[in-house]
Formats: sequence, C-alpha cells, structure tokens
Amino acid sequence: MTTGSDWQDAVGRTWAENYRLTDRAFAGLTERLLARIGGCEGQGVLDIGCGAGELSLAVARGNHSAEVVGVDVSSDLVEAARQRAAGHTNVRFELADAGSWRPGPFRPDKLISRHGVMFFDAPRAAFAHLRQIASPGAELVFSCFRSPKLNAWASELASLLELPGNADPTAPGPFAFADEAHVRSVLGDAGWQDIAMAETDFAYVAGVGEDPVADAVNLFTRIGPAAPALRALDGDARERALGWIRDWLEQHRSGNLVALGAAAWIVTAKA
Repeated sequence: MTTGSDWQDAVGRTWAENYRLTDRAFAGLTERLLARIGGCEGQGVLDIGCGAGELSLAVARGNHSAEVVGVDVSSDLVEAARQRAAGHTNVRFELADAGSWRPGPFRPDKLISRHGVMFFDAPRAAFAHLRQIASPGAELVFSCFRSPKLNAWASELASLLELPGNADPTAPGPFAFADEAHVRSVLGDAGWQDIAMAETDFAYVAGVGEDPVADAVNLFTRIGPAAPALRALDGDARERALGWIRDWLEQHRSGNLVALGAAAWIVTAKA
C-alpha cells in the first residue's frame, strides 16, 4: 500500500529525482492521454497528483490561453515541476492534497491526471470534493493501471522476487483502480456521470541505450515495486536478486531497448 504520506516523504523525493525515467516509461501512455484530453484553449485545467509536471506542461504548451494548475502532495515533486515550468506563464504548481484543495476563484473545466488518482486515502470523498470545485459540466480525464497480471513490469517482477501481494486490492497504491466496477462505484457515488473506461495498452520503456538492461536495472532499483525490497537486501542476497532481474530483463530486450507490456484505463466522466 502506498499512501499520501508516503508521497510526502521518501517516495515523492525518489520520484522527483528520477522523473526523467518515469516520463520515458510512460511516454506512450502520455501521448494517448493527451489525445483524449484534447484542446483546452481558454479553459481552466486541474492536474490531479501532477508529479513532476509532465502532463501539466504538455497541456500548457499546447494551449496557450489555458490556465493550468498542477497539485501534488509531494514538496519535492512540486519543486521539480516548478523548475521545469520556468518561462511558462500559463501553468503553476501548488503543494496540496487535491482531495481537499481549496482553489479560490479558479474553477477547472477539465480535471486530468496521469496515474495520480489511485493514492487517495478516501477516494469517494476526494472525488466528491473535486466535483464540487469543478465548473458545471466539467470533464474528468485520467489514466490508471489495469490488473497487475496485465502489467508485466509489475507482476513478473513481483513473482521473480516473491513480493507479497496486497491483501486489499483497492487500498491506496498503483493498482487501487484496476477493477472497473470499483472505479465506476467510486465515481458514481461521488456524483460523476457519463463514466466511460477505455482499455489502453502501451509499452513501458524500462531501458534504452548501449546497455538497456543496465539502464532498466537502474530504473527498477530506484522506483517501482522492487525498489523497497532491493533496498532491504545486502551482500550476496542483493547480488542474487539483481542477477535474477538482469536475466529477466534480457528476455524483454530488443536491441537497444527494454520495453515491457503495460495496461491502463483511460477514464472519462462529467460533473
């Protein structure tokens, strides 16, 4: 389980330090998510759990008259986003929990997120609050992972390292919104309407370059489900685990690329 407090501490700091790796891993999904978000000229756009700002900045660059606000609970990620936003006058980033954030006069016409909505401790209350602060008829567009079994980067790695499963599959974490019925229930109870969920497959780019396997090992030892387990190991045990990971990644190598199957939902709804 990964909670909001985790993101405020070590998890957020690690992701801020490695945002280039995560943006690369999610590049295929980001492109498709942006296509679904569409034009935002003249609109207010709220990026929920904006992380280091990749999605917010892409929307701001493509819609110069939009007002884009990214909100995240991690001070490290917000600082990274602010540094990346230098020179962009139509985007700003705020340190806050989107599930209780008070926007003042700002009323979003679109509420968007790239994998930032699965970590609410109380998701129904959070989405009800988001609906309340949105403009009438506002559109919600976000992505989230589908089942771990459809995401080789997570399920195969977890099996390899014998990582424990989550007793509550809907607990805050990467796969909290994997189940379609659960997502529809959360959004419906929060007052959102016209809910639609589109299956979206993409290549999770783990490693590139002359030694993409080493590059991918660098990714998985820093972020993702294996990172905490590997940090807990030392000596021969750690080297054995890293050897297993290298062998596994070689199976997914194609030339100078290591890419693994990933499966997401792109979810839309109306306020």
